[in-house]
Amino acid sequence: MGLSVVGAGFGRTGTASLKLALEQLGVGPCHHMSEVRGTPGQLEHWEAAATGQPVDWNQVFAGYGSAVDWPSATFWREITAFYPDAKVVLTVRPADRWWASFAGTIKTLLDDPAESPDPTIRRLRAMAHRVIADGSLRGAYDDREAAMAAFERHIATVTAAIPPERLLVFDVAEGWAPLCRFLDVPVPETAFPRTNSTEEFWEQIRRRR
Repeated sequence: MGLSVVGAGFGRTGTASLKLALEQLGVGPCHHMSEVRGTPGQLEHWEAAATGQPVDWNQVFAGYGSAVDWPSATFWREITAFYPDAKVVLTVRPADRWWASFAGTIKTLLDDPAESPDPTIRRLRAMAHRVIADGSLRGAYDDREAAMAAFERHIATVTAAIPPERLLVFDVAEGWAPLCRFLDVPVPETAFPRTNSTEEFWEQIRRRR
């Protein structure tokens, strides 16, 4: 099948909303961190990628038409090179708002000292920490200013690396119009999806626990 859309934006930039939007537009199923825990074989793929082992991206994304969020956003260079015809969507938001959302959700979860009795959860957490803290943020995980600088540097790097005709720099607050224009599809009559607020994030975590 292969990916036709690759999301290069960090988590907490509206990636869960973008996942729903892409699936509604027929560019799915869309891979997201939420897929890693519940889909057999996914965690093993990303553990390998996180430790620098070679992975077959066609195996990783078998059955998917698009990918957004971490862990794939950390490997945007490899994935966009592997799928040269895929369009790239870089989700963005103001750096201070990204940090507030990230620090209040993903970072808080990964920093939790409580050890889960579930070995899969422990492996998932270790993989996510390696991919996010050591990968995307290059060690700037515990410092607000350094993390925001890494966030802005990532946006500049992707923008410089991907040809403009292949790239959409997208704030999900803009709604359907820029995304549909970029993908050359009709604008749906329904509202653009809005999901995974900080409150919804923690509600999902409570349900899983």
